[in-house]
Amino acid sequence: MHRVKSGFLLITVGALVFLVDRLSKLWVVNHLDMYESVIPIPALFPYFQITRSFNTGAAFGIGAGTPFASVVFFVVSVGIILFLLASYPRLESVSARVATAMIVGGASGNVVDRLVYGHVVDWVHLSIPSVIANVSNLADHAIVLGVCVLLVLNWRQPQPAPQDPPPTPTT
Repeated sequence: MHRVKSGFLLITVGALVFLVDRLSKLWVVNHLDMYESVIPIPALFPYFQITRSFNTGAAFGIGAGTPFASVVFFVVSVGIILFLLASYPRLESVSARVATAMIVGGASGNVVDRLVYGHVVDWVHLSIPSVIANVSNLADHAIVLGVCVLLVLNWRQPQPAPQDPPPTPTT
């Protein structure tokens, strides 16, 4: 019964992240031209807007523009998804399961983009003027949040007490 519940959590959270990410990207692709921006909440401009963009690399454009970047990141992403799915049954906390499901759902959304478009569709345009600007997507945010949760859980986990070294034999 426990495995059914944990599998249900993986499917539900992962599918929800995947679905919201895919639907948001489909809206952007169908309603905006490349690099076109809209300001959905004028009070948040210039800190938040929707800008259609793309990325062939990893997070924050790492590796973008290099030959075969999208193919490499596709293969790496599929490998990470498979590793997380194989590791999932061993996770004990609900928080770790939810975080892992968020990563799997987000990575799956970006993998589908690479298959369909040859790149990842980005649209969440966050900016602090004269400091930083970044265009990403909901899948990226789910992945980052999931990784942060796993890091905090690992950091908070009690560490085993150091063991005394074995006694040295005396002769």
